[in-house]
Amino acid sequence: MRKLIFLLVFLHSTVFGQIRQDRLNGLLIGQGAVFAGTIYGLSKAWYKKPLKNFHTFNDNKEWLQLDKAGHAYTAYQIARMGMAAYQWAGMNNQQAALYGATSGVTFMLPIEILDGFSPEYGFSIGDVVANLTGPAILVTQQLAWGEVRVTPKWSFHPTRLARERPELLGRSWSESWLKDYNGQTYWLSMNPASFQAPDERTVRWPKLLNIAVGYGIDNMIAADYEKSIALGRRPVRQFFISPDLDLTRIPTHSDLLKSLLFLANCLKIPAPAIEFRMSKVPPKFKVKVHPVYF
Repeated sequence: MRKLIFLLVFLHSTVFGQIRQDRLNGLLIGQGAVFAGTIYGLSKAWYKKPLKNFHTFNDNKEWLQLDKAGHAYTAYQIARMGMAAYQWAGMNNQQAALYGATSGVTFMLPIEILDGFSPEYGFSIGDVVANLTGPAILVTQQLAWGEVRVTPKWSFHPTRLARERPELLGRSWSESWLKDYNGQTYWLSMNPASFQAPDERTVRWPKLLNIAVGYGIDNMIAADYEKSIALGRRPVRQFFISPDLDLTRIPTHSDLLKSLLFLANCLKIPAPAIEFRMSKVPPKFKVKVHPVYF
């Protein structure tokens, strides 16, 4: 949830920077001020117990690593919005990508440091690696291709599991879409048309049509795998393949519509999907077809 707060705050600070006469200076000052204020606010409001000695915590096994996908996704989206803001300020794609990636890492790292001083949490190396992975996905593509061809996306559907442990997975839809990992799917949405050379004589792939692969989990009613089993559930990993759309490739002359499509492109559209379900206890593999999956 704190990652989402930072994502929303970063979007607000980007807008703040845009209304300044000197765009770049205004952007940096605006982001810095909101960043410092948010860190201070989180340190006072989020951590209920007094901060103590710095310590680490290995949470790499929790939630079957889906939370790490969430870290990478959030850091990527912050970097992506940062890149757009720096482009607006006059930077070229590669410069904007590097500055945007720096923003993504900068906005996420203090959360992990504060966690390290909290007796309720701990500094997680796995979280830091995931936070670096998201911006790296953006920068690598901009340096290699000058554009984004593989886009991290997110989707959510409510699950029955939240009713079993509402204190952990959410008491209502407004909470469960943040807390219930069983309903979240993280995607890598690839645009095949962007990999085709302009002079190829083969059939052209539609520019808007993507192919997405996703990862999710089910039957995890505790962060720990063994505890979920002890509570009567059989956790599974889910892998998906599904068509998607790259909304940023929709042609339009409207700046407003272009901005809305840019923001909406962080979401995977509902579409048919093939699901591959794998469980360890008992060992089982199953394939399901969803007419529509989100």
